[in-house]
Amino acid sequence: MNRRPLLAGALLALTLRPAAATPEDEAAALRAFTGGAALREGRVALDIPPLVENGNTVPLKVTVQSPMTAADHCTAIALFNEKNPQPQVITARFGPRAGRAELATHMRLATSQKILAVAAMSDGSFWSTSAEVIVTLAACIES
Repeated sequence: MNRRPLLAGALLALTLRPAAATPEDEAAALRAFTGGAALREGRVALDIPPLVENGNTVPLKVTVQSPMTAADHCTAIALFNEKNPQPQVITARFGPRAGRAELATHMRLATSQKILAVAAMSDGSFWSTSAEVIVTLAACIES
């Protein structure tokens, strides 16, 4: 078996991969997370700088207002973006014994874009907030 055509095909597939997610990709990832349920505004706070010099490491923190009891708690927090290669950044799962629904991390931003934070609650509702971030030096650039 000749491996050259296989390697050439794999390289071509990697080269032709889009450098940024499309709005349709983000919407599909959001639908997969929520199961198509409607998003409500509120209960979620997203702390991210509105202007970052370097998109390679952008700090952020998501906090969800939840009593974190067995009857009423946040089950997951997910982050979505418009223009990075992958539309869904992270999903963190929580149980009532977590104490509080909070996620702090760093992410790469390919360019200036809107970041969406979504919280899934134990009652099946989904709450969200978003923030626009301006990036002066982009990251995640693929050529």
